Amino acid sequence: MGNTHQEWSRRKFITSVSATGAAVLLHPFVSWAVAEEDPRIAKIVAQLIGVDTHNHVDVPLETAELPGPKLDLAGELKKSGLTAIVMTFATDYKRNIQPGEAYQRFLNGLAAMDKTLADNHMTRALTLADIKAAHKKHTPTVIQSVEGCHFLEGKVARVEEAYNRGLRHLGLLHDSDAAVPLGDVYTNPAQFGGLTDLGKEVIKECNRLGMLIDLAHASNDTIDVALKITTKPVIISHTGLDTQLGTNERVAQMMRPRLISKEQAKIVADAGGIIGVWTHLADTPAAYAQNIRALVDVVGIDHVCIGTDTKLTGSYRSPSASGNKPGGPPPGSAPENRSDSFKQDNKPANAPTNGKRAGERTNETWAEQKAGFFYTVVDALLKTGFNENEIGKIGGGNYCRVFEKATSAK
Repeated sequence: MGNTHQEWSRRKFITSVSATGAAVLLHPFVSWAVAEEDPRIAKIVAQLIGVDTHNHVDVPLETAELPGPKLDLAGELKKSGLTAIVMTFATDYKRNIQPGEAYQRFLNGLAAMDKTLADNHMTRALTLADIKAAHKKHTPTVIQSVEGCHFLEGKVARVEEAYNRGLRHLGLLHDSDAAVPLGDVYTNPAQFGGLTDLGKEVIKECNRLGMLIDLAHASNDTIDVALKITTKPVIISHTGLDTQLGTNERVAQMMRPRLISKEQAKIVADAGGIIGVWTHLADTPAAYAQNIRALVDVVGIDHVCIGTDTKLTGSYRSPSASGNKPGGPPPGSAPENRSDSFKQDNKPANAPTNGKRAGERTNETWAEQKAGFFYTVVDALLKTGFNENEIGKIGGGNYCRVFEKATSAK
């Protein structure tokens, strides 16, 4: 990759790895990447806790479609070089019309994820100690999330039910309003003055239980009100600075409402929060590293993390799905490199996907990508001038700090 990529013969491989130390040989995450990466990069990745703070794992949400296809979640995670992903799904890809519909989809999604984790011999991380143990044992793990509280249907008690099912990271909002709204979504007309009473109660309940609050998709007013209520730090898991618009004007215009201003980013950071930079609007790893640099220059190294808004595993399309997601763009308007919010599902039901669409699959984020995601990003960050300590903070250290504060005992 770049100037560091080489074709390794077996002899060169053995010689180069020996020079980097035994830690590389012992780390299973390295086995896929060393043939494509400078061994120095592989050694750095092996030492870091890497976390993607917003990653979609597609699973069926309808009862008749459970348990869904088998997914190589562990294999893709090892290939990426990441220690963990915040594994998320949303229930509003189809409109929730009937009472109880969003709640049942939520339960089905968790059941499907339970099966995926069992198939991959993986467990959810519930504490920072779990994340550290997974890294030490070289065993990939996930932090469970859901994007949007549609499943609550006005019932705050369901937050504790979600907690008991293993959720430790909760996305308050998504593209469409819940049946009982929680707050203003940044791409919809403002109508709630920020947070609703339900939204405020959910934040308080997350603080009480020990669950990290994710304010992605929230309007500025929603964020401001939330920061006045929460007693724990928050995350905005996937966005980017509104000054970093990439090279495609059409995509930039579509994405701009989803980006954060310098002023708002400083408000989040001053409250102890962190902001995840997504891979959208970055055509190359170098451009992605520059987007991270731009945000670090605004809020400081301790308040930036990675939140790709990509999919580690393949897409799943329900046989019952039709049309576009609520809140999505009209047919034919979606860009090639887009967030899941813009995905256009016009393929036949359950059509296989091979990750060829640029930007969708985590380990195929960029067209010329040769190595796993985190290896690629670490390499790009080094070339952008970040040192190993700074990369450790961006790659997972900042998330771990905030996750611990949010999930720790009262």
